[in-house]
Amino acid sequence: MNETPSREASKAQPKVLLLSPVKNAADLADTYCRNLENLSYPRELLSLGLLESDSRDGSQTIYRDVAERLGRTFRRTGFWKKDFNFRMPPQLSRWLPQFQSARRSILAKSRNHLLFHALDDEDWVLWLDVDVIEYPHDLIQTLLSYDKDILQPHCVLEYGGPTFDMNAWRDHGRYSMDDLRDEGEIVPLDAVGGTVLLVRADLHRDGLIFPPYFYGERNARARLEKEYIDTPLYGEIETEGLGIMASDMGALCWGLPHLEVKHRNK
Repeated sequence: MNETPSREASKAQPKVLLLSPVKNAADLADTYCRNLENLSYPRELLSLGLLESDSRDGSQTIYRDVAERLGRTFRRTGFWKKDFNFRMPPQLSRWLPQFQSARRSILAKSRNHLLFHALDDEDWVLWLDVDVIEYPHDLIQTLLSYDKDILQPHCVLEYGGPTFDMNAWRDHGRYSMDDLRDEGEIVPLDAVGGTVLLVRADLHRDGLIFPPYFYGERNARARLEKEYIDTPLYGEIETEGLGIMASDMGALCWGLPHLEVKHRNK
C-alpha cells in the first residue's frame, strides 16, 4: 500500500517531545494550545508532556484538558500533577534576589520530574514555557536544521527589543543574547534559559538534568554567585546549571540571536 508523501517524509524526520511545566497559567491555556496546533511539524512525530504544580487558578483541570485535546492529533500526550509546596509571598515579585535560590530549585525539580515521567523514545526534547506567547510555526524545523545538541532562540518581550531570558549568557554573564546579535546567525553560549530550549534527548538520557542546587564550582564557565546567598559560592542552578553540566559532559550550548520568540509582558 502506497503511503502519502507527507507520511513518507515524516519517516526521515526525528520525533520531538514538547515539555512544559505549568503553574498558575490558566489564562494562557488557549494561546498555548493554539500555538501548538499551529506548528507545521508533522503531528505524528510530536509528543507532549505537561506537569502542573502548586496552582491556585484551576490550571490542573484546564491543562489536563489541553493534553486530551492535543492527544487527538499528536503522537502521544501526558499530564502529571506534582506539588512542591512553594509559593511566593503575596504581592512580591518572583524576581526578588532573596527568593531566587529556592524558586529556581523548585523549577529545576519540576523540570526533572516532568522529564523523567514523559521521555520515551523521542530524539529531541523541546522545553517550552507556557508564557511564551508567539513563535514561528516552523520553529521546530528551524531549530532542528542546525543539528546542535543544545540550542535556543532569543526570547524577548517585543520583537527587536532587549533580551528577556537573561539566563542565556556567555563569559560569566557579561554577554546576553542581545549583546551577541552582531556575532552572526548562531553563537556559542555558556548558560541557557528554559523559555524555549531544544536538547538532544540522548543527553538527558546520559544524565543531563536541571540541577536543583548550585552546580559547577570546578567549571571555569560558572560564576561566583553573590545575589542568591550570603556566602559566596561558585556554580549555577536550574537552566544555567544545565548549561554548565552540559559542558562537563562535552556538549556545547548555542543561541540564535536573530530568531526571536515572544514572552508575555507580565
